Amino acid sequence: MKKCLVTGGAGFIGSNLVERLVGISVEVKVLDNLSSGFLQNLEPFREYIEFIEGDVRDIGTLQQVMSEVEVVFHQAALVSVPQSIEDPIETGMVNDLGTLSVLEAARHSGVRRVVFASSCAVYGDLPQLPKKEEMDTKPLSPYAASKLNGETYARLYGDLYGLETVCLRYFNVYGPRQDPSSPYSGVISIFMDNAARGERPTIYGDGEQYRDFVYVADVVQANLLAAQGENISGSTINVGTGKSVTVNSLWKNIAELAGVQGEPKRANFRPGDIRESVAEISRAHELLDYQPRYSLEEGLQFTWEWYRNRNY
Repeated sequence: MKKCLVTGGAGFIGSNLVERLVGISVEVKVLDNLSSGFLQNLEPFREYIEFIEGDVRDIGTLQQVMSEVEVVFHQAALVSVPQSIEDPIETGMVNDLGTLSVLEAARHSGVRRVVFASSCAVYGDLPQLPKKEEMDTKPLSPYAASKLNGETYARLYGDLYGLETVCLRYFNVYGPRQDPSSPYSGVISIFMDNAARGERPTIYGDGEQYRDFVYVADVVQANLLAAQGENISGSTINVGTGKSVTVNSLWKNIAELAGVQGEPKRANFRPGDIRESVAEISRAHELLDYQPRYSLEEGLQFTWEWYRNRNY
């Protein structure tokens, strides 16, 4: 892999992926409209990349930036479940139309493979655990539906046009550069921000809902493996740890790490939230030789160091 494009590369996961690609001497283009990404995320390695401010719905821009690109990592999306419930039209425009535009531009530009960032949200609240790729899907939000639609488009572009695609179903990703400023942010980023400010967080529902939290460096690892693996085109693969923790326990861990005391505030369970989620990752191991390298304790420690050193 000599040259690649990362859509949404100024965002949380995207910028961590870009940093790793630069570190292994891959020529990187980044496309981001900066609606939720930040140029400061790219600042430490800005001189080593080509940044294009643009929208994934603009197929003309996409075709220009995909010139000579071998692999596209499609990370750009509206990623919030609550936001998608409030604004399903915009979610569909960015996620559905954006993904379709990326695939269409890729097939006309001679791209070898598109790695699509999907989500465990496609499983919904189906009772079977752990979540396996061959399970039925039951999206509970427009965000989840848009990710499932993206997987369908990816499969079709493989079947109809021969474009290689791999869909990675991320579980709950956390780590440095995750923006805590929005009420739609991931729970760990919000908890970390609360802890750094000495504030009590809000926990929705009873806090006994549990999640599979995967450190961002492991997600980056999965993307690199998916870009280069052989005989995996058309695959849909979970990216998680195979382990879970409750939201209540998560806050206790972060509070202890930060030296913060006090009980969290409570609020009603939010529509679209999933009660139980943990990944079955045997397919990732078999197809990608993927194995998560970071425990929750290690990942939280690295993440806390980043949040603690932010300027408030």
